[in-house]
Amino acid sequence: MENNTEKKYITKDISEFHIPRWEEIPDIDLYLDQTVTILEKYLESYVDNKNEKLITKTMINNYVKQQLLDPPVNKKYTRKHIATLFVICILKQVYSITDISELIKLALKKHSIETSYNKFCDELEKCIATVFKGEDYIEDKFINKELYLLKNVVLSFANKLYVRKTFLNK
Repeated sequence: MENNTEKKYITKDISEFHIPRWEEIPDIDLYLDQTVTILEKYLESYVDNKNEKLITKTMINNYVKQQLLDPPVNKKYTRKHIATLFVICILKQVYSITDISELIKLALKKHSIETSYNKFCDELEKCIATVFKGEDYIEDKFINKELYLLKNVVLSFANKLYVRKTFLNK
């Protein structure tokens, strides 16, 4: 029978999981290639992109066409674009683009993009650390509906990441 420590899967890459906060995203507008490079740098170890690229120029252009992302200004992408793309890249591992669009709209109804994005990053990092320690992530029964939704959204990604890293060795 396995002991409790064997059920946990903490590795250096998981313990160092970090999504840049709003303030850490470059405050200068970036070209498409630079935007793709930043996303890949932070996410390549954590998202399932074995059979396809994590993000491509074509994907970003499609997100603009689908109105999931505002059009770039003078072919440059802002902090808002990059933050939205981080969320899309993470959530597309477990949700459809249509669902992601709805989730983003819900998040932006009550808070600014900076607040919503930073809250997403904070909860995602806490959730991943908790799941990989084998602990329950959603414990507080007295949280508001908005936070409960966010916690469940990030939990779905964290659970997939755990299964992939622990049992599928990817």
